[in-house]
Amino acid sequence: MNGKIIVISSGKGGVGKTTATASIGAALAMEGKKVAVVDMDIGLRNLDVVMGLENRIVFNIVDVARSKCKLTQAAIKSRRIDNLFLIPASQSDNKDALTPQDMIRISKKMRTEFDFILMDCPAGIERGFENAVAAADEAVIVCTPEVSSVRDADRVIGLLYAKEIPSKLLINRIVPAMVERGDMLSHQDVVDVLSIDLVGLVEVDDQVVVATNSGTPLIMQNDSRAGQAFKRIAMRLNGQPDLPIEIPSTSKSLWKKIGSKIGFGK
Repeated sequence: MNGKIIVISSGKGGVGKTTATASIGAALAMEGKKVAVVDMDIGLRNLDVVMGLENRIVFNIVDVARSKCKLTQAAIKSRRIDNLFLIPASQSDNKDALTPQDMIRISKKMRTEFDFILMDCPAGIERGFENAVAAADEAVIVCTPEVSSVRDADRVIGLLYAKEIPSKLLINRIVPAMVERGDMLSHQDVVDVLSIDLVGLVEVDDQVVVATNSGTPLIMQNDSRAGQAFKRIAMRLNGQPDLPIEIPSTSKSLWKKIGSKIGFGK
């Protein structure tokens, strides 16, 4: 096995990186891949809560780096999805507890155990970022349609480019009605600024809060628009890059488009 390492990054905090990591990881595992999601936010972990595994933590990624345990001892199996494992962050250390060299060494072992390893990168561009990207093969940049988020994403894309790590763009929390009114950047506005390939568009969805609070994978909720979008993103990362990207829209805009095609509403 020679697993692929994908870092989920953003620059700005609070854009939905952890939800994206958990959801894409779950979707890849449900496609039959063996997946590890790694919480790289040392001292401020929360991927364990999103996955409903907070009470099962014994060891963490810092323990693996310090040889206090084996990688397999730190990997916690999902209660709901086979082939999905969490490697948690330490809650009692800080980001300096790991080095990029530690992560390169640990990643060699992870590649032999998993098909995909998703690194949930902390906000910022300091030590935590350097640790998370140290062994990455590619990156998914999570960005919301806000100027501050786009600016920070642009900074991170530049740093990844300098490290020769190819990046793809995930635009999260799109509100179609606001885009149509001109109150929110459109996905095309964001793509034009950042100029990297788009891997998916995710609409704002109340089900994200429900899934996070219950520890239930978002992609297992068939009525979740965001969950279905993350499934399609996982498919694109797993060898279907040409799968069409659905653009979030209101039902009003759908009828407007249909009306336009049949000659009404012009």
